[in-house]
Amino acid sequence: MTTSTSSPPRGAVSKLFTPLPISNGTITLSHRIIMAPMTRNRGVPLNQDTLENPNRVWVADELIAKYYAQRATPGGLIVTESIMPSPEAGAMPGCTGLWLKEHGEGWKLTTNAVHAKGGTIFAQLTHHGRSALSIFTGTPIYSASSTPYSTDEKYTHPALGKSYSDRELYRDHPPVAMTQEDIDRTIGGYVKAAKIAMNESGFDGVEVHGGNGYLVEQFLSSNVNLREDGYGGSPDRRCRFALEVLEALVKEVGEERVAVRLSPWGVYGGVHDENRWETWSFLIEEIERRWPGFAYVSFVEARQDDLAAYPSIVKSWGVDRPIELKWAKDILGPNIKVISAGGWDGENCWEGIERGDVDGVVFARWFVSNPDLVERLREGKSLTMYNRGKFYGPTSKREVGYTDYGTWEEAAKEK
Repeated sequence: MTTSTSSPPRGAVSKLFTPLPISNGTITLSHRIIMAPMTRNRGVPLNQDTLENPNRVWVADELIAKYYAQRATPGGLIVTESIMPSPEAGAMPGCTGLWLKEHGEGWKLTTNAVHAKGGTIFAQLTHHGRSALSIFTGTPIYSASSTPYSTDEKYTHPALGKSYSDRELYRDHPPVAMTQEDIDRTIGGYVKAAKIAMNESGFDGVEVHGGNGYLVEQFLSSNVNLREDGYGGSPDRRCRFALEVLEALVKEVGEERVAVRLSPWGVYGGVHDENRWETWSFLIEEIERRWPGFAYVSFVEARQDDLAAYPSIVKSWGVDRPIELKWAKDILGPNIKVISAGGWDGENCWEGIERGDVDGVVFARWFVSNPDLVERLREGKSLTMYNRGKFYGPTSKREVGYTDYGTWEEAAKEK
């Protein structure tokens, strides 16, 4: 993310409120404000009788549909929270999947609600890899290699019967290095999930989560991927798994309906790579070469506080150029759109769009507390602050901090 001292146009006259064709022109968005994928842990257990045990199957319901519908706009793009393509992909409490018919039926409620408001919605497919725990998945935990966490990071949720302070350390649960059979099964899980998403749930496309230290990025990153076969070593081989996942999805649903999210400068989940530019440049070069009609590529931009916290890792990248997205736009060209997530708010979201640095801006937290965010930005209205403590479930009062935020007009009436 770069800034300058000039004052770009704001509100309705901004380029943010001009049409954006994605998916090789088969979908045209009416504005460039995109709702980010955000884990909220509001799913419900498929089997309510297993509450005394770790629930491994969570489904979407009417409340989740209401949440997304509140934030849908005509011609606006929403990307869902992380959805697991298989049980071993995560099973974080409250996170839903897309491998059963019940999953498809649950998410159909959401797509119907978003489409009723004229919106577009993509399902984000996520495999956590070594960022999952067997106590929740009931399966082995897989990654590119059996590389454990090197940090003291703890899992997001405590095991059944334990307190929040007693959460498990990731490093105490090293993953299993995936065999070719594991890789093939995992890719098959992505394909099945995409098929359900498109044919049963009615999504407009799927976005593969290739960032945040999850499985795809574990394969991309040299400190986690220590393989000596065709999936490890050089940057092109470390990109192989990601490209095989995308290839399988393109074959199943078409390149115009497949997108990917990447975090080239991320350090989340203990991943880092000493060939940052080479690895991610090769990956997006291959995306552009193989699938010129690809839906879009979403990038999580570098957060300056993260970079400051890991100076040795940043130094290892050998970065001799600005950490921004111009390089990606130059590679992907005009047809594959580049959208950016990176701490955007009502003050800093205007400039990059006007300069053409990015094609769309992805908002996360501000969409949580402002269901009418698009209109507030269009009309220059103030934004409601979010409550970080209410971001995540599961909780007995699922609507709190979820569907109970009002529009600007509703908030004004309460004053």
